Parts: sequence; C-alpha cells; structure tokens
Amino acid sequence: MKNIAVIGAGTMGNGIAHTFAQSGFKVHLIDISEDSLTKGIATITKNLDRLIVKEVICENQKLETLQNITTFTNLTEGVKHSDLVVEAATENSELKLKIFKQLDDVCPEKTILATNTSSISITQIAAATSRPELVIGMHFMNPVPIMKLVEIIRGYNTSDSVTKTIMDLSKTLGKVPVEVNDYPGFVANRILMPMLNEAIETLYNGVAGVSEIDTVMKLGMAHPMGPLQLADFIGLDVCLSILNVMYDGFKNPKYAPCPLLVNMVRAGKLGVKSGEGFYDYSSSRKAEQVAKQFLK
Repeated sequence: MKNIAVIGAGTMGNGIAHTFAQSGFKVHLIDISEDSLTKGIATITKNLDRLIVKEVICENQKLETLQNITTFTNLTEGVKHSDLVVEAATENSELKLKIFKQLDDVCPEKTILATNTSSISITQIAAATSRPELVIGMHFMNPVPIMKLVEIIRGYNTSDSVTKTIMDLSKTLGKVPVEVNDYPGFVANRILMPMLNEAIETLYNGVAGVSEIDTVMKLGMAHPMGPLQLADFIGLDVCLSILNVMYDGFKNPKYAPCPLLVNMVRAGKLGVKSGEGFYDYSSSRKAEQVAKQFLK
C-alpha cells in the first residue's frame, strides 16, 4: 500500500495527509475548494516547522513530507491510482453517503475505502457502495500528527483481511489502533460526548462557571484539558452533530444535546474555529460573558 488519497483538507484531513506523508506514503489531498487546499498545506507546513523546533524532525524530513503531498480539486483524478482512500469530510451522513457512492464509481476495484467519521454507522456508509467488505472506519484523534489512538471500526460486512490491513497500516504510522464494533459513537465518543454534554448542562443549570467547571475536571480528575475547553477545541457544531447521531441511534434521552449547546451552534459560537465558544479566542473578554448570553 503506497498511494493514499485523503478527502477533505480541513483540520482532520490535513492532519491525516500530514501523518501519511511524513511516514513516506504518496498522498493525494483532495478538496473541492482550492482555498481550503492552500490553507491545508499551510497548516501542514506550520506543524512541520513546530516539529523541527522540537527536534522531532529535520528540515530534509519536512521537505520530503511536503513533496509527498499533491493536491487535487477533481475527485476522479485524485483517487484513480489510490490503494486507500480516507474520507475526512464534514460529519454529515448525507454528504458522506454521497462521497462514498462517488468513490465506489471512480476508484479501482481493490481500493479500500475508509472514513474518519467519529459517530456515523460504517455499515450505513458501506451500503452506499458495491464493495461493503472493503469499507472500514479509521477514526483519528485531533491533532492527528500527535495523538496515538486510531479507532478501527469494522462494519457488518468489513472483511477480516481489510481489518488486519488497516490495523497493520496504522501501526506503520506510529499509531495505536484499537478495533471496535459499529455502534453509534463507537467507544471514544460514546463515553466522551455525554461527559461534555453533562459539563454544558452543569453550566446551563448555573452550578458553576466555565473556568470553575474546567478547573474541577483538570485538577480533580487529572484531565489535561477541561471539558468545555475541549468542546471548543473539537468544535461545538461537531459535538452537536455527534450527540444527534447518538440520540437518533439509541433513542435514549441521556444523549439529547443540552439546549445551551444547541443555541450556541445556532448563534455561530462554534469554539476555536469561529473565535468564540465557551471561551473567547479573539479578545480578552471573559469566557463566562460569552456563555451567559445563551443561558436564558
């Protein structure tokens, strides 16, 4: 397996492309937006520079990594020689189903199709193709070049050989793959998202403020990042989408998104990506002032 195609040049997509390219794979980074591709390559370059400063890599390794990446806005051209495609588009089931149907039409017959989804059914995605045995989940963690875990999710029809191939490939990337079964949220988000949602409920109910909630979890539970700060980092829209998938899948009220989260997403307060969430990333305004306007 030498040729990897990555669909989507956003945070996860460029991180996945970076990781494969730094491990010596030839990567085609594909996005419908030329601007997104330019920003994606800029992010990869910046992250490689950080690794140089930390003396993790040298300048030659940076150049080799960037040379391993070719960008495309045309899906057919980008995937036509791929051994593996990793889809990292927005966490939207309709979009992913559409992409996988297209991939099935234009990819070589033996190409493995993986999705970086953090919650959507692999079996459902695979059903949009004529090769469900070659469809699998590769849920990378953010930031991809740093985080070791990859959740490997096999759908109902995913073959043993494909699962072994992807497990072995993940180890080649320096990752620790963990195989899990195809249920809403898998393992990581089935446990994480209710915790984040409960932290938001705690704020919504006025039990404590943003910094107080995060401080309790950091100092009391040894979490490296408080739950509200982590939600901002993930993206509040992404958190809401995952919770909705889990609520629809389990029909259990414990997965119902907090009204505060819903209102913040509606208002465009998405966290780091928008400059404002539970914390203000664009000014010195206190985090509580950002959140209070949504408490009513």
